[in-house]
Amino acid sequence: MSNPQAQALVRLAALFADGYPTAKLQANISKSQIRLVAPQGANPFVLNLVSAFRQEKKLSPVHLVITATGREAEELALALHELDPNAEVLEFPSWETLPHERLSPSPETVGKRVRVLQRLHELQESKAEHSVYVLASIRAALQPVVAGLGLHKALNFEVGKDYLLPELSLKLVELAYERVDMVTRRGEFATRGGIVDVFPTTAEHAVRLEFFGDELEEIREFSVSDQRSISGDALKSVELYPAREVIITPSVAARAREMQHEFPNLSTMMAKISEGIPVEGMESLAPVLVDAMVPFSSYLPTSSAIVLLGPEKAAARAASLVETNEEFLHAAWDAAAEGAKTPIDLSRGGFIPIKDFLSAIKEHSLIEISQLPSGDDDELSLGLLEIPNFTGLEMKVDQWLDDQLKQGQQIFITMPGHGTAERLAEKLAAAGLAGVTVLQAQFRKGFASPDSKLILLTEADYYGKNSSYISPKAKKLAARRGAAVDPLTLKRGDYVVHEIHGIGRFVELVSRTSGVGGNRHEREYLLVEYAPSKRGQANDTLFVPTDHLDLLTRYVGGEAPVLSRMGGSDWANQKGRARKAVRKIAIDLVKLYSARMHANGHAFGPDTPWQREMEEAFPYVETQDQLNTIEEVK
Repeated sequence: MSNPQAQALVRLAALFADGYPTAKLQANISKSQIRLVAPQGANPFVLNLVSAFRQEKKLSPVHLVITATGREAEELALALHELDPNAEVLEFPSWETLPHERLSPSPETVGKRVRVLQRLHELQESKAEHSVYVLASIRAALQPVVAGLGLHKALNFEVGKDYLLPELSLKLVELAYERVDMVTRRGEFATRGGIVDVFPTTAEHAVRLEFFGDELEEIREFSVSDQRSISGDALKSVELYPAREVIITPSVAARAREMQHEFPNLSTMMAKISEGIPVEGMESLAPVLVDAMVPFSSYLPTSSAIVLLGPEKAAARAASLVETNEEFLHAAWDAAAEGAKTPIDLSRGGFIPIKDFLSAIKEHSLIEISQLPSGDDDELSLGLLEIPNFTGLEMKVDQWLDDQLKQGQQIFITMPGHGTAERLAEKLAAAGLAGVTVLQAQFRKGFASPDSKLILLTEADYYGKNSSYISPKAKKLAARRGAAVDPLTLKRGDYVVHEIHGIGRFVELVSRTSGVGGNRHEREYLLVEYAPSKRGQANDTLFVPTDHLDLLTRYVGGEAPVLSRMGGSDWANQKGRARKAVRKIAIDLVKLYSARMHANGHAFGPDTPWQREMEEAFPYVETQDQLNTIEEVK
């Protein structure tokens, strides 16, 4: 964001704070529990104001902000960054799996969670001098975590320091990084002589550590899609966070060894854990393997504030989570515990009921911000209003803006993209609404503050549609094209398909030198064998440079294929027959769908909690047409 943009957003926050009659809120901010009423769009501004008041009262600047869903937490993180660039915003994601589900969370999720826990441990030892927001969905906040995860520092590598390579590999294995031939995913590492490739759980790109002897000479990021270094400055250091929340310590291995005989149906799983080998789904056994499980709130510094946004929605979500997880507990572990002398007790790892969670946070202040007034005497309404929906109103949005400008209101409209913000500014100026300030910012909803004479609209408010907001979690790693060839996994005789020449047989990976004099250079090639151009002659061969691997894919057919002839028409004819077959399949599908249109349907039941979880996990904002289609299908 440019400086004028940043200054305008800071001015927007200041206008909200200066014009609002804050005396009552400031007087109540030291209470152990308060309830505020404000529209959802004002939440980032209210949090910013609450943080400022708490710092004036010399209270802890750390806030655990609990939202109903993970997407709301992501959106709030962007808004808080916009309003206060100096604030520290930590996102604590939930597992993609349930606590009792026999599946492991992704290394990326684990790395982010452990990084937050370690940062909170640091804040317990040294007080922060700026606002700190820890954002967590109700799902993440109610799940107990392993005690002591914040005590272990991240594994740090710095250029110029000495490291023993065998010891380095052992440390990575202890952090549950998987050793592979070629790094492609987070939580993996590979070693080749004096080079160690590792993909940190919290990084966007993998890194290559190059050693000269024991000295770390260089750290560079590289792309997993082609294994090439990414242009840019080399890194000075890199931090590695664990890939699993249950680290197999000697005590964990000892408990697994004991349980191996106590629970016969789990003997295979426990045997691997006892030998230090991570097992898929072992996190669900954390309650019986680790020393203690504690509520997430126990990691917070003393006197921190816990802010619950939309408490009604969060409570309903929490009840659904507890019920669903109980079903998984019995479905996943009842059969596994059969034949044991004592039942396996995993209850400590399940979601904590929200009432128990809130009753256990006596040392922290609780601030509820709701959109719905309850009528309680101690409730404080902030006097903020939602932006009207102009879709069904006779008054158009530009007319309403003109009317508000005449009444002395200061109006801001935010757009997520630079281009859309510029176009809207030009449109408003042409309509005689030059008094409206258009900013580029990621706010989901707006609000009106009559006391501050301030109105904020977003793209969704102005155009009457969902914002084009895209979750920052939706960024995907560059993936290899189709069933792309990994040269390190190819064996002699494996079949491959060249985009131009067709089906061939891999022979070997070779190095060849080309050029003359000082321009000589060496390149690696894949030697691929094709059918002979004439009968009785030797097979033709093709040298494919390793930087042209995008032209090759693995052959995935069921039977051994016939090799193509280079330069012949075989491959072109084969592709032509495949296109005709695809067209025939398409025609058959059209006929099938036509028949289905005239067939009797089946009425499905209402949405289950699992269905709602799947929908809320979708990382993008649906268009109105998509929402209509979803409802019509249901």
